[in-house]
Amino acid sequence: MFNTTLTPTEKPFQSVNWNVNFSTTIIVVINSEESIGPEYEGRITFFTSTASLELRSLTLGDTGEYSVNIVQDGKIQHGRTILVIYVTSSSTDLVEFNGSVSLSCSASGSSLSFLWLNGSSEVTASDRVQLTDGGSSLTIINVTRSDQGPFRCHVSNPVSTGTSDPVNLSINGPENINLILSPSQGYFAVGSDISLTCSVGSRPPAQFKWFLNGDQLPDPGSELRLMNVNMSQSGNYSCQAFNSKTLRSQTSQPSDITWLKIGGKNHHSHKFIM
Repeated sequence: MFNTTLTPTEKPFQSVNWNVNFSTTIIVVINSEESIGPEYEGRITFFTSTASLELRSLTLGDTGEYSVNIVQDGKIQHGRTILVIYVTSSSTDLVEFNGSVSLSCSASGSSLSFLWLNGSSEVTASDRVQLTDGGSSLTIINVTRSDQGPFRCHVSNPVSTGTSDPVNLSINGPENINLILSPSQGYFAVGSDISLTCSVGSRPPAQFKWFLNGDQLPDPGSELRLMNVNMSQSGNYSCQAFNSKTLRSQTSQPSDITWLKIGGKNHHSHKFIM
């Protein structure tokens, strides 16, 4: 979609001429009469109130520089832009809090303005975010999960606008590890079944290890099940997540499971050691 920035008008333009690469005519409109190039029959919509143009069923052959000349009340306005706006990234696989990335937006035309979007939110400069080269380059330092995108570059000039395809970043982790004990009640009788679950943000999915009092347990996976528990299983439980891509690991806070004798019965409690 090539949107002009002209104020909508009910008065027909005297003439409008859209072409590509300064040679191939897309549409010529003179006093409301349209003449469409044969390659574009059925593929375009011309908006008479703004002289904007929609081009559908795109092919690689549609890549090029598009220009428009508009005559109204004896005044001529013209502009040009490129159909293909693309974003290149220095990397798409990043490590949270350690990785940095640079995105570059490429387009051709005159009097270009650049706007970066992360999802639907505008990206603005900050301590971690740098906008350079007239806004066409975006650098993010110490990326976080909120920097995954999708990132788009929006380019505009006085007569047209365009938006790039999205670019997504992979923030690999591991980060935000969490150890959950279930059931979550404070006391359990001897012989109870207890489940400890370890969750973490990681791409690719993390590999897990379990520890009791610092010694590794043979149990793999994100869940550790303690069946028919007894007093020998008391102690500090923790899980460790390992990312095979970043070669980084993160260990949870330990959960201290201790047994108490109340009213002649053995019970256990748990607490998280900070």
